[in-house]
Amino acid sequence: MLDVRPKLRVLTREQIEKVHRDALAVLENTGIAVEDQKALALFEKAVGQGKGDGRVRIPGELVRQAIDTAPSSIDIFDRSGEPGFTLDGNGMSAPVFGVGVTNLNYQDPWDDTITAFGRRHMGAAAGLAHNLPGFSFLSTPGVIQDMPADRADLYGLLEMTANTTKPIVMLISDWEGFVPALDLCEHLKPGMADKPSVIPYLNPITPLVLNAETTMKMDAAIARELPLIFSNYGMSGATCPITPAGTLVVLTAELLAGLVYSQLVREGAPIVLGSLPAAFDMKQAGSFYSPRTLLLNLACAEMMTHYGIPHCGTSGSSNGWGGDLLSATTLVINHLTSAVGSVGMVPFVGGCFDSLVFSPELVVYADDVICQAENFASGFSLADGEVGFDDVDTMGPGGNYLMSKLTARDFRTSQFSSRIWPYTSLDNWRSGGEKTSAQALKEKTCDLLNTLTLPEDHDDLLARGETFLSARFN
Repeated sequence: MLDVRPKLRVLTREQIEKVHRDALAVLENTGIAVEDQKALALFEKAVGQGKGDGRVRIPGELVRQAIDTAPSSIDIFDRSGEPGFTLDGNGMSAPVFGVGVTNLNYQDPWDDTITAFGRRHMGAAAGLAHNLPGFSFLSTPGVIQDMPADRADLYGLLEMTANTTKPIVMLISDWEGFVPALDLCEHLKPGMADKPSVIPYLNPITPLVLNAETTMKMDAAIARELPLIFSNYGMSGATCPITPAGTLVVLTAELLAGLVYSQLVREGAPIVLGSLPAAFDMKQAGSFYSPRTLLLNLACAEMMTHYGIPHCGTSGSSNGWGGDLLSATTLVINHLTSAVGSVGMVPFVGGCFDSLVFSPELVVYADDVICQAENFASGFSLADGEVGFDDVDTMGPGGNYLMSKLTARDFRTSQFSSRIWPYTSLDNWRSGGEKTSAQALKEKTCDLLNTLTLPEDHDDLLARGETFLSARFN
């Protein structure tokens, strides 16, 4: 092999096997709480009656069966039915990135003011995902605050669908809105299970609770033959053990429990597993992503690769105050390590203030970081033709390669060029008004939002969705 491809590994084979054994010990001894009676009955049919404490203890053999029957590869399509990306469990494919995560607020890039997240913000966020090449899908960017709660999720889903053709990771807060959301998707795109472009995202309650809403949503998604993401969120020292080892084992046990349940509902049901490992700040009583939790993100990805299950990780959304240096640090670490690790999906880019505020500037910045991370991860070749012996011999000692054959071939593609910040000299910077890098990012973001290219069927989809929802609520 003459291709150089940087790859980051954090766990040895022996360490992976130990984490697996420890997770099985948690499932077999401590067990998980299962709230929904239908789900509990399905588990008890497979493992027998429990001890009467509401917990299900899952034997290792049932976990192995679930690993064997779950698909290791899932094809995701865009709304028009064209191939989007493939999620595979081998850990060797490049990660795919997505915009947004259920923020309650929106930071205006023009003046940095923070307001409640509204319907128009959902359309703008979806438009950014549609126009920026670094993003392969759209997660749910916010929770609409300027509409009644019983319809906000549905109108938000409509705005997402109309403003991008890229696949959508769908987060619906309440069970009452989940099936209607699937109905809306089916209305806008009949036969959506044939070429799925919508992926429901579901969370258990850490630690070790399969809550009723989650299993009911799993039932509904699997019944429609949709792939789903089963992802847990754990805070070390609060909802998980404070040690990285304890956090990794508990979160892995939860993911395996979700995997088992999905295969009990329907053998071969497509599922994506992953974690959002975070730290807990004892002083501020809030969560944050630290270098250590981003390391756990990679470890979780390697566990899923061991199982051959597609993976969904974390985005590195931070406690920054917008598109600032604090946010940038976390995003760079996350995106670069994701690109060279075993990470599959990277959803939820664009959140700050502990994912309470959606920042368009962060999305635009992250698009640039993703481009650089992918450039780094692409590596290079050591083949003889790439060494350029003829050029070396022709130029000889003391020569230069400005006019060499390889330079002529590659000069347009070999250099990374930022889409935000052009390389410039000190003199040009001064003559251009001494603009700061933050100003350039702000101007780029505002320009993008002012000139978004929308899908050709944008107006038609909005009209069809409005008619469908009006009939439901009127």
